[in-house]
Amino acid sequence: MVQTVRSVRLNTGEKILALEKPHSLSRIFFSVQVVTDQTQHHSLRVSFDDPLFFSYYVLDWSSRYFQAEGKDIFQGDVWLFNPSNAYLLVSLTEILQ
Repeated sequence: MVQTVRSVRLNTGEKILALEKPHSLSRIFFSVQVVTDQTQHHSLRVSFDDPLFFSYYVLDWSSRYFQAEGKDIFQGDVWLFNPSNAYLLVSLTEILQ
């Protein structure tokens, strides 16, 4: 079993490949959490294997956390995009088995 913990700072308009798809192991858990002041309005787009963000999940001021677990969860790349007016601090965790 392997655990990856990563923190990234995303500037306004920045897009990154946050978690690469596993090659020899399987992902059994991953989470994305926005770590900001609760009074600050923000928006973070999380995309699964879609670097152009045609389809994405939104984390905003009302929803700061996304997680998936189990043997049948998404196994591809996880992308993040910050369309907010301020930088965001994002914490990511992944467990591979």
